Amino acid sequence: MTNSDHAVFEAGDVTLRSGVVFPDMKLAYKTFGTLNAARDNVILYPTSFSAQHHDTQWLVSREGVLDPQRYFIIIPNLFGNGLSSSPSNAAGAWVDGRYPLVSYHDAIAVQRRLLIERFGVDRLALVYGWSMGGMQACHWAALHPEMVERAAIVCGSARCSPFNHVFLEGVKAALTADPAFQDGRFVTQPIAGMKAMGRVYAGWALSHGFYRDEAWRGLGFTSLEDFLARSWDGAFARRDANDLLAQIATWQDGDVSRCDAFGGDLATALAAIRARILLMPGATDSYFQPGDNETERPLLVNARSVDFSPIPSLYGHRAGNPIHIGADREFLRRKIADLLAQ
Repeated sequence: MTNSDHAVFEAGDVTLRSGVVFPDMKLAYKTFGTLNAARDNVILYPTSFSAQHHDTQWLVSREGVLDPQRYFIIIPNLFGNGLSSSPSNAAGAWVDGRYPLVSYHDAIAVQRRLLIERFGVDRLALVYGWSMGGMQACHWAALHPEMVERAAIVCGSARCSPFNHVFLEGVKAALTADPAFQDGRFVTQPIAGMKAMGRVYAGWALSHGFYRDEAWRGLGFTSLEDFLARSWDGAFARRDANDLLAQIATWQDGDVSRCDAFGGDLATALAAIRARILLMPGATDSYFQPGDNETERPLLVNARSVDFSPIPSLYGHRAGNPIHIGADREFLRRKIADLLAQ
């Protein structure tokens, strides 16, 4: 099924990692470029928290990070983002007022079906992801090492660290403090809660140095309050609040080893990876901190190569999605070009 902007893969009833059956599951996606005859020029580029494909597709261009003239690029929308199956569009998935946890393992399983059933693809030249997308890239490389040649994990990690979990608890608390949150779900959009969430997030998404040096001036803002009001007060209001909670649950649950194949053992999970790996944290990222990747790096014992290259930027987590940050964008472009040349 397609519409004017994206296509939809209808996966049917899907048994989740938890054992719950998700009815009539749908995966929205968009493609760029042309699949070659060998079907080996595919880049998978999963979306991040609250993002839809049109928020992230700026990275796909002839002179950009991902070149659609050379590669067939697929952007699968992560469940819970309002296009793929989400609380806002999958009423049948709610049971007794609760929406099921959809894990990264569940997302990768349906993405794999999309590749095989719709495109006949069993090999990925690259899985590229930022933030929650980076966590998906790591899951892909571990769960399906026979398919993944390269993985770029940008401001992401193999699992949600305890510190990252606590950061998300603060974000979630700001959102759910709104009176629109009743009996475990939002009954209307939480206007005050969305604004509070944006203000909390602003302190985490960018670094101490970003604010110290008033780097927001280079983005066209006239004052700190102007930056917070115009950049963050409405940052999440475009999304359904129940969708945001579903994606936070996926994020907090994130752990590549949390499945039968790896039995909760991170070393075993990362040892399964055979791809060329690029670990590219933001040097000043507050919640996906470089130390997480440094801890994971020695566990990638069977990877063909591992490049640990923090993005040298004051833009914190945002350095990994630098739509308006020329130096960071060029750093990403060079590193991905080097990775694809290997």
